[in-house]
Amino acid sequence: MGIINATPDSFFSGSRFNGVDAVLGISEKMLSDGADILDIGGQSTRPGSDQISAEEEIERVVPSIEAIVKNFPQAFISVDTFYAKVAHAAVDAGASIVNDVGAGRFDDKMIKTVAELKVPYVLMHMIGTPQNMQQHAVYENVTREVLDFFIAKTNELKQAAIIDVIIDPGFGFAKTIEQNFELLKDLSVFKMLDKPILLGISRKSTIYKTLGTTADEALNGSTVLNTIGLMNGASILRVHDVKEAKETVTLFSAMMK
Repeated sequence: MGIINATPDSFFSGSRFNGVDAVLGISEKMLSDGADILDIGGQSTRPGSDQISAEEEIERVVPSIEAIVKNFPQAFISVDTFYAKVAHAAVDAGASIVNDVGAGRFDDKMIKTVAELKVPYVLMHMIGTPQNMQQHAVYENVTREVLDFFIAKTNELKQAAIIDVIIDPGFGFAKTIEQNFELLKDLSVFKMLDKPILLGISRKSTIYKTLGTTADEALNGSTVLNTIGLMNGASILRVHDVKEAKETVTLFSAMMK
């Protein structure tokens, strides 16, 4: 899953693509590098980010989705949003997956909307909001509490007739560096849910702060943690660097034959 941020303020400058032409350019590169899914978002969810309206988010993502569908009709597109209105507009434009960092908590119409759209849903764990989530990184046992959250939420989604669910432990979202490493080490625990597991740790602060570097220099660290994630049960790698992640998947798959 290649990350395409149609935003001016995402934490990694190399993932910001403003305007349809820029989005088309990176889409072509990611698809040629082996991306299976293009994940396009119009709102930054980095710690302390400013929230924008659904209308502004639609203006940022829908024209790009329409352009991707026109130029690369074979592409699977995911929309990264916590607004039901954006999810609906994006799917109408050609997206086929809704990736919601809010797990339906930020918009009470999201679950109903996804059920009506009949598309797969990425369910992510987070406490609080992007603006204050780091204040909520307090757990007795982070793995158990994230698992309990997924058990409750997947049951809720099943009752709403949403069956195609992908779970995302939410690395970096209301978790400390130590808690992120604990979740990665315990990732195989979530296989009991019998849902695909999405790993979104690419270039995040867990990597570059541990290494004493920056997001721009965190590619090698991302590859290392993506490899560990695959070994522990990850099904989807959400990444900024598709070519390197695809090579990681290819080598891992060859080893597992």
